Amino acid sequence: MPQLTWLGDADAKRAARRVPYRMLDPVEQVGDPAAQNWLIQGDNLDALKALLPFYAGRVKCVFIDPPYNTKSAFEHYDDNLEHSQWLSMMYPRLELLRTLLSEHGTLWATIDDNEGHYLKVIADELFGRGNFVANIVWQSKDTPGNNSTGIAQTHNHVLVMRKSSAFQFALMPRNEAQLANYTNPDDDPRGDWLAAPLTRAEHRDRDVYPLSNPVGKSVLPPKGSSWRRPPEKMRWLIADNRVWWGRRGDAEFPMEKKFLSEAKDGVVNKTWWPYEFAGSTRNASAEIKALFGGQKAFDTPKPEKIVQRALEIASNVDDIVLDSFLGSGTTAAVAHKMGRRWIGIEMGEHARTHCLPRLLKVVEGEAGGISRAVGWAGGGGFRFAQLGAPVFDAAGHIHPEMRFDTLAAFVWQQETGHAHTPGDPACGARPGTPLLGIHYGLDSCQRLPDRREGQISPEAPPAAAPAPRAAIYLLFNGILGDKRPAGGNVLTREVLSALLALHAGSAAPQAPLVVYGEACRVGPVRLAQAGVTFRHIPHDIRAG
Repeated sequence: MPQLTWLGDADAKRAARRVPYRMLDPVEQVGDPAAQNWLIQGDNLDALKALLPFYAGRVKCVFIDPPYNTKSAFEHYDDNLEHSQWLSMMYPRLELLRTLLSEHGTLWATIDDNEGHYLKVIADELFGRGNFVANIVWQSKDTPGNNSTGIAQTHNHVLVMRKSSAFQFALMPRNEAQLANYTNPDDDPRGDWLAAPLTRAEHRDRDVYPLSNPVGKSVLPPKGSSWRRPPEKMRWLIADNRVWWGRRGDAEFPMEKKFLSEAKDGVVNKTWWPYEFAGSTRNASAEIKALFGGQKAFDTPKPEKIVQRALEIASNVDDIVLDSFLGSGTTAAVAHKMGRRWIGIEMGEHARTHCLPRLLKVVEGEAGGISRAVGWAGGGGFRFAQLGAPVFDAAGHIHPEMRFDTLAAFVWQQETGHAHTPGDPACGARPGTPLLGIHYGLDSCQRLPDRREGQISPEAPPAAAPAPRAAIYLLFNGILGDKRPAGGNVLTREVLSALLALHAGSAAPQAPLVVYGEACRVGPVRLAQAGVTFRHIPHDIRAG
């Protein structure tokens, strides 16, 4: 597949792997302490890496509004250098965002013409061209402004990529105007219906035949056309009172009754989003000013309605929504009001001075934006956190505040590529023991040579139950009961015997073992006999 090259692209494509894992330090709890929402202050590349052990493969929808690279993102502007810096900034972040997405997840990125087409190319490289969903054209301005080219730009793009073909679009709810097309002029007991034409502008000999209307007049389709239904289907429609000839039964041509009760739950999504449907930048500015006492608190906010439209299509209640360019906080605010769980990342003091107070207002029940449309009255909560120290320092020492469950998440994510739930029995974990779980490597999609995912054919014969790839064990913080500083963290012959006894009673005793510890005092021959691969903490989990 063709790939985009730019100054510094090789470093950009290795950047995500070089980013160290960091701690997340809680600063403040807002509202309900049980709420699973996060506002994170810090560089979004570091923050995304810090989230991998806990959220890899769990995020249903990513909605981002990255810098548009309009000569304002960097201090000193040079067209070629600026463009390269922008691409180098976006590539590793998209790579980590893709890892965080679930197999059913999608990424939505608002962008304009400055970098939109380049963003599409690097997204194709990372997600696979087959996972491009749509380029939605959003009418972001409701009034044209002055433009030096003589053509006013009144739109932006919303680029949509899916993680895999497992994603299925939701239909958009019908609006009032669409529902108004359904009526019941003949009091049909099946309820409201829509009149659909029964003629087509194509001649088919089979479908040209006479019909008699209720007043006895014989009717043929217009010359050069035909009926939309063959004779046997038309007879069934007539017998089931699904053909409408008007109130007096003398219409020139019949119509088919399409009942609302039998229709799909919504309408197909479109790639054209006018400002009446998705809001405009002027709407967004008004929303922010209302929240911040009439002050222009943010230069380029997004209207809440455009995020609402995306989340209606791409997520459900309790799904996780992530925005790593949180800006004014719109994505988190909308996700909160719509009952989604959310993670928002914003760097600098802006996270504290703008995002935090805005989201506090949401918890308190602010009535702006989409609040009235979704019936929002307040509630919930979130944790405000900052990026902390690296999990491992320059000398390779583990951060002294590291807990077993936290390190277990890093280990599990590195071994399996998925997030870990501490003590989750579904993966074969044994709480209170070194056994983190059994890795089966189940996959909802087949992997194709160009890194795309293809849906597994329903005609394919059912596969046998997959063999476990490995059982993952972690020796850390005296998990075996020895409370000495290094107690139980070193793989000795005695510890190995204890692990093998534990493994014999696990969900997959036939699985090979991967054991993480601070040191190993068992020889390679004995390890091979026991089916054990030893990995050293921290050197084997320093970064992704």
